[in-house]
Amino acid sequence: MASVFYHQHRVNYAECTVGNHVYHARYLDFLETARGEFLRSLGTTVAAWQAADTIFPVIEARLRYQAPARYDELLTIEVWPTLAQGVRVNFGHRILSADKKVMVLAETFHACTTTSEKPKRIPAPLTAQLTLLIAAPPW
Repeated sequence: MASVFYHQHRVNYAECTVGNHVYHARYLDFLETARGEFLRSLGTTVAAWQAADTIFPVIEARLRYQAPARYDELLTIEVWPTLAQGVRVNFGHRILSADKKVMVLAETFHACTTTSEKPKRIPAPLTAQLTLLIAAPPW
């Protein structure tokens, strides 16, 4: 996948259960952070989009857990757009261990809205950037 954005995250103790594996809901936080950094890499931060009355709330998320991540592991979170059309933008994700083992496959589905949650078209400059990077979801 040539259009993939890579973000690294080291698992901290607070993200783990007593059984020393990442609590399942924490992976959503990892995906959110990586998507924010992906948008930053395109030239506009999430905060700047919000200041421009544009947000991208998650309306659906699919995660397939392949293997547990553990405390102090260095993970790579891959992000790429799978759709950018009208008011919809979707992202594919893979979370990999340091030895490239797939830990999680995920796809998140977003609506583009105003900060008062009224649907709006994805801004044209962002659609143009995302369209160039679209690849199939990880399923």
